[in-house]
Amino acid sequence: MTRFEEAKKKLRGSIAPIITPFNEDGSVDYETLENLINWHIESGSHGISVTGTTGEPSSLTVEERVKVIEVAAKVINGRVPFVPGTGSTNHAETLYLTKRAQEIGVDAVLVIVPYYNKPSQHALYKHFKAVADSVDIPIIVYNIPGRTAVNLQVETLAKLSKDCPNIIGVKESNKDFEHINRVLLECGRDFLLYSGIELLCYPMLAIGGAGYISATANVEPKKVAEVYDAWNEGDVQRALNLHYELMPLNDVLFKDTNPAPLKAALGMMGRIKPVLRLPMDLPTQALQDEIREVLKQYVELPSSVASR
Repeated sequence: MTRFEEAKKKLRGSIAPIITPFNEDGSVDYETLENLINWHIESGSHGISVTGTTGEPSSLTVEERVKVIEVAAKVINGRVPFVPGTGSTNHAETLYLTKRAQEIGVDAVLVIVPYYNKPSQHALYKHFKAVADSVDIPIIVYNIPGRTAVNLQVETLAKLSKDCPNIIGVKESNKDFEHINRVLLECGRDFLLYSGIELLCYPMLAIGGAGYISATANVEPKKVAEVYDAWNEGDVQRALNLHYELMPLNDVLFKDTNPAPLKAALGMMGRIKPVLRLPMDLPTQALQDEIREVLKQYVELPSSVASR
């Protein structure tokens, strides 16, 4: 069995995309990052990701992204698979971050479709092929057209999966479920397909998906992981019940741009200082009040917060 075949068996379930916590002065709070990672592993998350969309990578310097990956790798220490985001709108930066991640010893990397540039499908193929050729670790492509303004077409992804043995999967934050079905049809049923849209996490499992990378895991890591555990154990009804149980939380956490509602929620839970870097900011007070009321259905908030 090749290293990439082994990775396909290992990289399954709820891979939690952890936020990047900041101090009040805007610096990265590495101590809190360590605490969050330990909490996720203790809560049953099957894998950890950092510096993906939820980790505000475009608000971090390249040096900060590398340090976040280094700190996370040290804390995880092989307990669960580690899949940091190394993609960028800049090709050279993507190559650098991906190579550094390999040197740090990660299990795989998550490489986003470049945002803002709106490259053609031909250009996207060349970009991902060059990244794949530059390293010898598994790569999960990240397709999120709502953020990137371009959709990685199934045909392009299928060509990449054929030509690059280390491109082993895709995170699809794509509401086009027909597109998602065709990924497995064209790339092969053993290609790792992850949902990046919360309401599609359960349906993705039903068509043969490997799991999901769900921002909601930041708030409810145990229940988000249990959806996969229940499905994997054949308890379809429990997985379905959890899917609907999580829906109100999923809904409120995406009423503003991710990760703003997440950071507000985690601040209410006492897990982090609720700080984002501009141009991102916390949600309006009205939405924060709504988040608090929904949170009460899922977690026990400090009395000083719950009574507001």
